[in-house]
Amino acid sequence: MPAIDIRPATADDAALILRFIRELAVYERAEQEVVATEADIRATLFEQRAARALICSVDGEVAGFAVYFFNYSTWQGRKGLYLEDLYVTPACRNAGAGKALLRHLARVAVAEGCGRFEWSVLDWNEPALQFYRAIGAWPMDEWVRFRLAGAALAAFAAGAAAP
Repeated sequence: MPAIDIRPATADDAALILRFIRELAVYERAEQEVVATEADIRATLFEQRAARALICSVDGEVAGFAVYFFNYSTWQGRKGLYLEDLYVTPACRNAGAGKALLRHLARVAVAEGCGRFEWSVLDWNEPALQFYRAIGAWPMDEWVRFRLAGAALAAFAAGAAAP
C-alpha cells in the first residue's frame, strides 16, 4: 500500500494548484475556461481565504489537490462542506489518493459540525460516478444547477436584459 500524505496547502503551492486546475480542466474538456492566474490563486486561497486547499502526495510524489469551502443549509441550520475540485494525476490514480482526500474532507466536515458534504460531477464522468456511489454518496437528480457568469452576470447585476 502506498504512503499517502495530505496536508493543508500554503501560498507556496499556488503554482502547483494552478497546474492541477489546468490539468483538471483539460480532463473535463474545458481548458479554455481557466482564466485564473497564480496571483489569483494566492490572493483568493491564502490572503482572502475564500476557500481552502489540500495537497496530496503518494510515496512522496505530489499527486493531487482538493479545494473546498463552507456553505450553509437553511433547512439544517448548519454549515456544510462543498468540494469545489478534487484532482489526482493519472500516474497516481488507483493508489487510494482520491478516496483518502475525500475521507480527509469528510473528517473535516464532521469536526466542523457540518450537516452535509457535497460536490458536483460531470454527468459523463462515469469512473467518478461509480467511485462516488461506491463510497456511499448518491446523486441528487432532482436538483438542476444554474449559473450566471461573464456578460450575463454583469447584465443581470446592472438590471439589463440578458445578452
